[in-house]
Parts: sequence; C-alpha cells; structure tokens
Amino acid sequence: MHYEGNIIRPPSEANSIILQVSVGCSHNKCTFCGAYKGVRFRIKDDLTINEDISFAAKYCRQQKRVFIGDGDALIIPTDRLTEIFLSIRENLPWVNRISLYGNAKSILRKNNEELVKLKELGLDRIYMGLESGHAPTLKKIRKGVTAEQMIAAAVMVREAGVFLSVTVLLGIAGINDSEIHASESGRILTEMKPNQIAALTLMLLENTPLHENAVSGSFHLPDQKMLLAELRTMVNCINLERVQFQANHASNYLPISGRFMKDKKKILQIIEDGLAGRKYLKAESQRGL
Repeated sequence: MHYEGNIIRPPSEANSIILQVSVGCSHNKCTFCGAYKGVRFRIKDDLTINEDISFAAKYCRQQKRVFIGDGDALIIPTDRLTEIFLSIRENLPWVNRISLYGNAKSILRKNNEELVKLKELGLDRIYMGLESGHAPTLKKIRKGVTAEQMIAAAVMVREAGVFLSVTVLLGIAGINDSEIHASESGRILTEMKPNQIAALTLMLLENTPLHENAVSGSFHLPDQKMLLAELRTMVNCINLERVQFQANHASNYLPISGRFMKDKKKILQIIEDGLAGRKYLKAESQRGL
C-alpha cells in the first residue's frame, strides 16, 4: 500500500483496510490538531489508488471493512468518490462497510442525492468532529464552521441513512469556558442526533498553535477533576433516546462506554466515582492518541 505521512483512523477502524486516497486535510487549520501540519492537501492519482485496491484484493481478503483516508476524504468530488467506491465493490466484493472522515464543510458541499448515491455504493459511516458546541470555542480553535452548520450537516447525513459518529474534545475550551463548553456541546449533540458519540480528551501537541498558547499562558488546560466535571455536565445535557456513547479513547483518564438512555445513570455514577477517587484514573504515561 502507498501510505504517506501520518495515517489517522478512528479506533473502531483498527481492523479495516486503510485505503489512503488523499493526503492531509482540506481544512488543516484547527489549532489543536498536529496531524497534518506542513502537509498540503491533495487527492492521489488513479493509478496509485487502483494499485492499492489491487493489493488489498490480493492480501486483505479477511478484512470486511474499508476506511478511506486521509483527514477529510469526503471533500473529494462525488464523481471521483463514485469511481473509487465502484472499484472497491468490483475488486473487494467481500467488503460490507466503507467509512471515512467528513467535516461539516465537506458534507454541506454535497446534496442529499450525492450522499444517498454513496450510501448505495457502500458508504456506511461518516466520522465527524464537533469538538465543541460552544460558538466562541469553535471560533478560537478555527474549526471553520458554526454549531448550526454542524447540526445541518448531521441532518443531511441522517437523511441519507448513513451512520454518523461525532467526536467531542474534553478540555478544548480551557479552564474559563469549561462548563459552558460542556453544556453547549451536550445541547448541540442532542440536536445533531448522531448514532454514536465519542468523547476524547485534549492532548497538547508541540507542533500546534494551542500548545504555543499553553506555553505562553493564554490557554490553561483543565486538570483531571475539571475534565471529569466537563464530562458529567455534557452527559447530563445530552437528551437522546438511542445513541452509542464512548469515552474510552486512549486519551481519556477514565474509560467509559454505554448506550443512552438506558446506561445514562450508570455512566454518571462512574464519573462520580472517578471524581470521588473510587475509580482509578490513568496516569499521563498511560494516555495516548
């Protein structure tokens, strides 16, 4: 396979065929993300993509899923994505799920018919980063879209029948806006109605503007207890009947997984136990991206 640079994929795609059809991220301005700094976004040529699909056809016959990278593959024009999806269907007929990252901008650039077409060709899941539902925080981290645009994009994905997984970042608003970031994120998630919510915890990377802000003293990362309090507020503010909830990413101090609404009380109790010292919290050395 022709892999270039950092290959980022969701934890749930660990056993997927990773097909890198683009390099970098079309937005690449978020202040917290260091994955693609210095990398100019581009779509790979057909020859390279087809060679990788042929490689997968020969050596990846036990893997039933494909994850299309890099950071925002959905920005690729639909006609080009259609060709790639058709090639996957023809050459990897055993694959039963295709997934990719899609930010709100790239989703909103498409129409319902395009998303439905991709769904019919195998697109099963879109991973979308909300990070925060708090408008000032979204602006500070240069996400490039508003909370209202996030909601509109989520509606489009749901209407196309595609599974939507949305991530939020604990700690991204710093100390001063910690509580409102949590409550607004819970509110916006409720309006987005995703199939899955994944809560990650911010890790400051040295090659990012947010790390520079932390060094200069203009950004203060909440401590473990504040991060758990954020999570508690966010969970309390999410009012959805059916959604997978996961806060078990390697970046989190306290791994939690469950389903709303049936597990909401249990999740809140685990958080309370963590705050009270009755649950073990990971050491910094045990965390990762």
